[in-house]
Amino acid sequence: MQTDPICKMQVDENTAQYKSEYNGKTYYFCAPGCKKAFDSEPEKYSKSQPVSTGEKKPWWKFW
Repeated sequence: MQTDPICKMQVDENTAQYKSEYNGKTYYFCAPGCKKAFDSEPEKYSKSQPVSTGEKKPWWKFW
């Protein structure tokens, strides 16, 4: 299973109807709207998200 980079839904790469290639990587989408959003700004959605370390930040560091 792969994660749709737009809506974060799980997508089966073996049966996905919507996919795009960007920088040598294949991205899978649950619907045509998600694919269209990705295709319009692939650099925005292809950036990897930081991995949480589980460390909790004090509330004031969120502002």
